[in-house]
Amino acid sequence: MTPVRPLRRRLAGPQNRNLWFWAFVGPFLAGLIVFVYVPIGWSVYLSFFESYNTVSPTKFVGFGNYADLFRDDAFTSSLRTFLLFALFIVPVTFAASLLLAVLVNRARWGKAFFRSVYFVPTACSYVVAALVWKLSIFSGVRFGVANQLLGNVGQSPIAWLSVTHPPWYWLVIVTLRLWLQVGFYMILFLAGLQRIAPALYEAAAVDGARPGWQTFRYITFPQLRGTSAAVLALLLINAFQAFDEFYNLLSSSSGYPPYARPPLVYLYYVALGQQQDLGHGSAGAVILAGIIAIFTLLQGRFVGFGEESARDRRKARRAAGAAA
Repeated sequence: MTPVRPLRRRLAGPQNRNLWFWAFVGPFLAGLIVFVYVPIGWSVYLSFFESYNTVSPTKFVGFGNYADLFRDDAFTSSLRTFLLFALFIVPVTFAASLLLAVLVNRARWGKAFFRSVYFVPTACSYVVAALVWKLSIFSGVRFGVANQLLGNVGQSPIAWLSVTHPPWYWLVIVTLRLWLQVGFYMILFLAGLQRIAPALYEAAAVDGARPGWQTFRYITFPQLRGTSAAVLALLLINAFQAFDEFYNLLSSSSGYPPYARPPLVYLYYVALGQQQDLGHGSAGAVILAGIIAIFTLLQGRFVGFGEESARDRRKARRAAGAAA
């Protein structure tokens, strides 16, 4: 009969390994629970109540807050704004970061320099970058950088951030987001490119594959399937979380029309505006989190995120069965 070990010894593990694990992980886990999971749970709970100017619920309304939001044209318009923003920023960032990663990976010298140059903007604050774009580059005055370049080719100045000319402020917002995030995703693609075995390219060359587009299409890009799925998921989530550039670039515009407002900006004005309607704000946050989860699951379903690891596990099980 196997002797039962004392509870303390079972919790500590052999040579106190479990104890050291909890000593290092415990503070992070406690902070995660207190500052992330508890607020999320309270926000879900608060979304079923009326709550003005306080985080304490007052009157239970059930799904009334959710129904009010879907009947609100400003909220549905904010969702359409997100879709338009995602249609711009996701494919453009994906293509630009992949192109930069391929070029840097093929560089014969200065790889570390180019990695650093393209990655440095990711350390810049979104607020600071938005102010630089707004006050210096796309200021709308004749002496702004963009308008001065247009003046050099004989074009009239443009009011870039005027909400009455939507195409122009979209250019400002998209270029700002591109500058800030393309270097981060380039690093992810670089890591994926460096995992591709050189033997694949050698075998392709022996079979007569031409370097360039043919090699990229049939070898490089298929080998980046897992990385591409992860990048697309992160891009979609970050697009949903767009706030700083819209708020700092367009908040001073007269009227701030709904079509220039993504969901987080709308929820900011609902929850922290004059009414401080935290009930509807919490309901909107829950809706937004649900949409993000649905988009991520659908994207993983169609792109195949996780299929490679599942296929590797099946191969390992078959190999183990054959060996047995």
